[in-house]
Amino acid sequence: MNQLTELLRRTKAGDAEARNTLFSSAYADLHRMARARLRDGGRSTMMDTTSLVHESYLRFVSAGELRAEDRREFFAFAAQVMRSVILNSVRDRIAQKRGGESMAITLPTQIAADIPDAEDTILRIHDALGVLEDADPRLAQVAEMRYFGGYSEKEIAETLEVTERTVRRDWEKARLILGEALR
Repeated sequence: MNQLTELLRRTKAGDAEARNTLFSSAYADLHRMARARLRDGGRSTMMDTTSLVHESYLRFVSAGELRAEDRREFFAFAAQVMRSVILNSVRDRIAQKRGGESMAITLPTQIAADIPDAEDTILRIHDALGVLEDADPRLAQVAEMRYFGGYSEKEIAETLEVTERTVRRDWEKARLILGEALR
């Protein structure tokens, strides 16, 4: 049995030390996932790789129950948590940009209003993933793992227990559906 799988089993049984060991064992992989995600379009979140990993860890801990039986489920769940952290960060920034505690002023031009910013794009992608998930949950998983998790086709194939060719086909379908949903 894989060390991570054993730590997951012990964590689910309520062993707090196993939980800490689990995250220190998976830290390098989680850091790699976060770096890939932030590199591939999440830079606008004003988060760095380490803060994304740490915030994700805090979400894991506060959730109480870890919904993963083995290594691949753990990292798939980690990709979902990172997505959630990034979305919340973007929403918070948008809320601050749209008012927060600042005094409202009127700008003399509407040029900036016509230019979509990166935060809006991330929220639109999130909504499009929801549409994709309704259409085909596996396509949504592939897109989420590819876009938010930074997984390679091989890693996705191993996680979902399908062939790499299936992952490539699913990714193509997902991109087409997401493209339509984003228009």
